[in-house]
Amino acid sequence: MAITAGMVKELRELTGAGMMDCKKALTETNGNMEEAVEFLRKNGQAKAEKKAGRIAAEGICRIAVDGGKAAVVEVNSETDFVAKNETFQTFVEAVAKQALHTNAVDMDAFLAENWEEDASKTVKEALVEKVATIGENLNIRRFEVVEAPIVVDYLHGGGRIGVIVAAEAGVDNDAVREALKNVAMQVAALTPKYVSRDEVGDDYIAHEKEILLAQIMNDPKESAKPQKVIDGMINGRINKELKEICLLDQIYVRAEDGKQTVGQYIAQVAKENGTELKVTKFVRYETGEGLEKKNEDFAAEVAAQMNA
Repeated sequence: MAITAGMVKELRELTGAGMMDCKKALTETNGNMEEAVEFLRKNGQAKAEKKAGRIAAEGICRIAVDGGKAAVVEVNSETDFVAKNETFQTFVEAVAKQALHTNAVDMDAFLAENWEEDASKTVKEALVEKVATIGENLNIRRFEVVEAPIVVDYLHGGGRIGVIVAAEAGVDNDAVREALKNVAMQVAALTPKYVSRDEVGDDYIAHEKEILLAQIMNDPKESAKPQKVIDGMINGRINKELKEICLLDQIYVRAEDGKQTVGQYIAQVAKENGTELKVTKFVRYETGEGLEKKNEDFAAEVAAQMNA
């Protein structure tokens, strides 16, 4: 398969690796982008997890809550100017309310539903009308509904990030909700992937160990160490990673001693309120997550048209 400059550019943006490294990776994997990212990770030339989620698209997140039920949505726009538009924001709030009451299990079904604000049209038709009104392409990208005894929501940066935290507790009071709001802020700031290590699958651990081993084997100094030492290095790095991606293991950002974990903070709040408190789930949306913003170069566009 011919490797194009565009493919090399895309891989570089995803991984941060050098141009020649990206070209080699694509050549080795016959142009398969996912395998090329994996190739670069194994050779220590990229940290795909941190690079692949570059925030590029515009838009906002909004959350609707009703008792123990909450829904978060992300709606994209072409420009930040429209994302700040009151008409657009009002529409996104209506989409969040629609999601709160939806029975849809995917986006196609959601778009086909009757629009709550005007049952004579579907959600998709309401979206098309809004595109015509605003004059810019819009996209209802995703939604998720959470139900639990207690749900707490948090919007950051005017809706650039939307977080829902679900929990179980023996009491539902201001102190418990304040603590959960703090946890939601933690989720927004530090982007965990799991609530606890119990949620981390064996396949994920095995895959990460494979990556780490490949990185060590590609380093002459490290690969020369005894197997026992190498195993210890891998386990140490895995534990460090788990502390970063598991919410309860993360250092609580507002900890006064800089050592208290989120799990310890939750336990402290539970003890102070004489109750049990358990975070069961969280959802974190960040606008444009995993999308690339269109790179507009007017001069290059004119030159291309002239050459054509």
